[in-house]
Amino acid sequence: MYRLFRSRAVVLFLLLVSLLLAATCQAEDEIKSRMKARLPALVALKAQGIIGENKSGYLEFRKADKSQETLVKEENEDRRKVYTAIAKQQGAGVDLVGARRALQIAQQAAAGTWLQKPDGTWYQK
Repeated sequence: MYRLFRSRAVVLFLLLVSLLLAATCQAEDEIKSRMKARLPALVALKAQGIIGENKSGYLEFRKADKSQETLVKEENEDRRKVYTAIAKQQGAGVDLVGARRALQIAQQAAAGTWLQKPDGTWYQK
């Protein structure tokens, strides 16, 4: 009887793990899809100098025009989710992951993009 209970418990545990993994994969796909859909609008805002990339790996307004505030807020929320997942995988802090990503973004940024240095000063690439 104990063996039967134990094998059922193992099967239920494995089923739960697989369901959690499937949900995680689906959530990751949804985040990627949303971020990809927002990309053209964000590129345009960067090109206009309205937003820039801050030292923490998030978007920040550089001009008073905040007509796209919802778009930027949603992007930053999704970035936070991505950074949190990476932090869990690597056993690092979310802020550290964001700061590392900010350095990568700065290297890959197009000319004219506003970027924030680690010391907090802004410059245009």
